[in-house]
Amino acid sequence: MSDISRLLHLASIRLDEPVDDWRAAIRCAGGLLERQGAISAEYTRAMITSVEENGPYIVVAPGFAFAHARPSEAVHRTAMSWVRLAHPVEFGHASNDPVSLVVALSATDRKEHLQAMRQLATLLAAPETRTALDRAATPEEVLALLGQDAPAPAATGSAPATAAPASVETSGTTTGAVTESRHKILTVCGNGLGTSLFLKNTLEQVLDRWGWSPYLTVEATDTISARGKAKEADFILTSGEIARALGDVGVPVRVIENFTSTTELDAAMRDLYDV
Repeated sequence: MSDISRLLHLASIRLDEPVDDWRAAIRCAGGLLERQGAISAEYTRAMITSVEENGPYIVVAPGFAFAHARPSEAVHRTAMSWVRLAHPVEFGHASNDPVSLVVALSATDRKEHLQAMRQLATLLAAPETRTALDRAATPEEVLALLGQDAPAPAATGSAPATAAPASVETSGTTTGAVTESRHKILTVCGNGLGTSLFLKNTLEQVLDRWGWSPYLTVEATDTISARGKAKEADFILTSGEIARALGDVGVPVRVIENFTSTTELDAAMRDLYDV
């Protein structure tokens, strides 16, 4: 059984669900978790509030929103729900709207679901798998697709000639003095346990391909913690909404549109490390 299958049950999958707007889409995904006893209604409200306060940062890839909120007493166990919409809805994201797939996560802590997030991000990044999931006729078919091994991501150019990052621009959002690398990158979201993990997973795939994984640590964190940790890192990768909330933290903040795209992360890394 895959890690995703341990968290996502047949009863928590709804296909071709008609909803009027993004709030109704999140309520549907949260309601499935409520009926499974994984959360209380308070957590569903918290998922909606998170978007109202932080913007549509949960729309991490074209057509895909990953709804979640902070761990709280409203979470009874770690679980996921899967809602494919009958008609896409707008979340207000500049490049990834409209959304046709909403996956909700309830997490009791920051660790239990890590491997499932890695698997999900890798599967959704594979175009053939995403197409198959969009066409799946039954919840059983969805689970079968999510239980398979993800295809190896396509290469996005040759690895840099240098064996390790030597320097990085470290002030403002795009320019600044060049200093020695601190060997850490932060991926940031509103809660530090959902969308930032998608971004962390994709970045680590790029680092593995480059052979840089032994030299750089990638830490997924939340906006509050990121402000305190920023100067320990070379730079921050995040969404446009979270970047605006962070403001100037003393290191570059690079906006990533598609959190599952190794191509976009590869290009961002080459620019930031000048390789």
